Amino acid sequence: MAAAASSTLLQGSNFTNARRVPRTSDQQRIPNCVARRSAPSSLCFRIGSGRTAAVVRAAAAAGDGDASAVSLPAALLFDCDGVLVDTEKDGHRISFNETFAERELGVSWDVELYGELLKIGGGKERMTAYFNKTGWPAKAPKTDEERKQFIASLHKRKTELFMALIEKKLLPLRPGVQRLIDEALGKEVKVAVCSTSNEKAVSAIVSCLLGPDRAEKITIFAGDVVPRKKPDPAIYILAATTVGVDPSSCVVVEDSTIGLAAAKAAGMKCIVTKSGYTAEEDFATADAVFDCIGDPPEVRFDLDFCADLLQKQYGQPAQERDHAGDVAYQSPA
Repeated sequence: MAAAASSTLLQGSNFTNARRVPRTSDQQRIPNCVARRSAPSSLCFRIGSGRTAAVVRAAAAAGDGDASAVSLPAALLFDCDGVLVDTEKDGHRISFNETFAERELGVSWDVELYGELLKIGGGKERMTAYFNKTGWPAKAPKTDEERKQFIASLHKRKTELFMALIEKKLLPLRPGVQRLIDEALGKEVKVAVCSTSNEKAVSAIVSCLLGPDRAEKITIFAGDVVPRKKPDPAIYILAATTVGVDPSSCVVVEDSTIGLAAAKAAGMKCIVTKSGYTAEEDFATADAVFDCIGDPPEVRFDLDFCADLLQKQYGQPAQERDHAGDVAYQSPA
């Protein structure tokens, strides 16, 4: 029987399968919130505090400051877990452990270990990789095909337990999610959720937490809808094709390096909103990085910001820690 999990079990292993997206020549680092080039009416907003604080500098249009019309994104594509809801530590992890306990597998994923396992996209893939590394439970079957069915049954039960948590509304939406979705839908921007999680679990989050009226207007791409999961770009390419938009006109909101890699490989702009498990990941290739989307009076970004990423072809939001531990994010005017 596999021993109860601890983070030490994965020492020396490499569960990361994210592809690094090369930095382009125009993505240059800049010092401490100093603009790469000056522009009139430059505004600087401080958000958050401590190590998670960010400074976003938005420069007004050149010349006399009159803004020209900016095209909105054709679609906003959201990851689910960690973006819509911070589900991993107290949602998915708990549901996995309850499933393991019900089956008497002698397995429990602690917080640190689960953070490592999140580098693998997909719950079935996560369990398979873990058991391949640490040894399969005594109650698990022996053949590959039977083990595949065993994993599927575990994942089905885990999804049922997770959906029960969502239906009880024990996990809230992250700040700003509903606001940004309402803004997009109100301006006829297409909205989709693209996730490696089970489709039923994602649908439960969208329907229960955003409400049925919004859910009817949001397209969901989830689970095994594509054969290869993030960091492969397949799910984002499928989303763009299905809703009938060019990938280059889409803005993705992600929270992890594997999601970021998938979005950039699909040719899309990507904004990262860090989550509990991903706060220390390297998001050097993101178009912008925030601690959350944000609600008034602490809005981090809105639909116009997403439009600016496309219209002005903002480069890398260079970041450099200052002496106080803040992070400066810069988008060129």
